[in-house]
Amino acid sequence: MSAIENSKLAVIGAGSVGTSLAYAALIRGSARHVALYDIAKEKVDAEVLDLAHGTQFTGSSDIVGGDDISVVQDANVVVITAGAKQRPGQTRLELAGTNVRILEGMLPALLEHAPNAVYVLVTNPCDVLTVAAQQITGLPSTRIMSSGTVLDTSRLRWLLAKRAGVATSSVHASIVGEHGDTEFALWSTATIGSVPILDWQGPGSHRFEPHELDHIADDVKNAAYKVIAGKGATNYAIGLSGARIAEAILRDEHAVLPVSTVLGGEYGVDGIALSMPSIVGAHGATPVHGTPLSADESNKLIASADALRASLATLGL
Repeated sequence: MSAIENSKLAVIGAGSVGTSLAYAALIRGSARHVALYDIAKEKVDAEVLDLAHGTQFTGSSDIVGGDDISVVQDANVVVITAGAKQRPGQTRLELAGTNVRILEGMLPALLEHAPNAVYVLVTNPCDVLTVAAQQITGLPSTRIMSSGTVLDTSRLRWLLAKRAGVATSSVHASIVGEHGDTEFALWSTATIGSVPILDWQGPGSHRFEPHELDHIADDVKNAAYKVIAGKGATNYAIGLSGARIAEAILRDEHAVLPVSTVLGGEYGVDGIALSMPSIVGAHGATPVHGTPLSADESNKLIASADALRASLATLGL
């Protein structure tokens, strides 16, 4: 494994998510160069200036940007956050038609300037858009992915860690499937440390009950709606998630993350983008083969695929 030297991360969209992602990338040192692009000139110029003013405190990373798409030239990773914003009470799938049209207008130009990049979609509904983006670009499934359930998994681990009284990093559990209403937790393989989750009992606390785990998974599924209702958008956590995915690619980490890629028969799913544990590195993302699934989890994964297939059909994809 070797990191990409003089790495460049391009962020498309200077809204709340894109600017949070660019900020997170600077703070974390995810890339040597960060470029922020948006069609709204005054907005993107102001955001880039504001971020640049703080680079004394962010190590060796620098930031450029503007409304000229050439700012993404030769990027190693392109993260797309641009699109219509999810309104309170609106599902991710309802956003599909508008954001597919945005991709159709944007992706050819991005490919012209960053032909060798790995593309990461954050715009929702990210699974539907991953399928659309692969069809628009013709890129192999490894080189075009979405952030999928990386953030949902972080939400899950945070809730479990609070309940168990341990560090979030000690919780090993994942959300998979659609990034949306049919997502679900892989409880059959979840552990805290080395202990299966239903066997965990911390000092002074009782064991997890199945109904409690169901409630936690439901909280994860609805977390974004709660944040959107209160402040209008989710931005900080998804910004951190996007930066984490980008650095796994740029550093060729071969990290296992639940990103969403178009599956090619894995787990009985073909032609649909779903999140499953995947190896993420300079090559892009490759689903891990052999992730254990209970019979119930297998059924839920197929149901998630069916929901997305129905949405794709309404878009003619």
